[in-house]
Amino acid sequence: MLNDLGLLILRMTVGGLLAGHGSQKLFGWFGGPGLKGTTGWLGSMGLKPSKFWAYGAALSEFGGGTLTALGLFHPLGSIASIATMSMATAKAHWGKPIWVTQGGAELPITNIATTLALALTGPGKFSLDSALGIRVPRPLVVLAALAAAAGVTLGVLSQPEPAPSTANQPETATSRG
Repeated sequence: MLNDLGLLILRMTVGGLLAGHGSQKLFGWFGGPGLKGTTGWLGSMGLKPSKFWAYGAALSEFGGGTLTALGLFHPLGSIASIATMSMATAKAHWGKPIWVTQGGAELPITNIATTLALALTGPGKFSLDSALGIRVPRPLVVLAALAAAAGVTLGVLSQPEPAPSTANQPETATSRG
């Protein structure tokens, strides 16, 4: 009983926070940038088409967090959360010191470890899956994991477009200031 209570607390905390983080990107809730701001930000990192990646990030965080918190369709929520946190680690935090105070990947890595642990242990008795008798078929889980891995690979390999060169352009009165 205490193990199931521990899983409930862990799922509700991590899943709830991930869903809230996704709602910042998707809806602009909790002071977030909304879809328009997320689209611009991801585009600046070279993720094109940026609207596609913005929807992917926002829905993975919001949907994955919600499914994790509810213990519904396990382990699909964990897979979505791991994918989006892997992208955050690789694209927004890579090359920085680990600590979040220095722009590092401390929080995404913690989220990855937590949701991976939940994926491996299951949602527990205090979950919608348990209450409704839901068990996601293993082939669907494998397909979801492969799709997530392919998406992360594609995103990580995306390179920003170089800024337009001004070296060979004639100087104009407006460009001098």
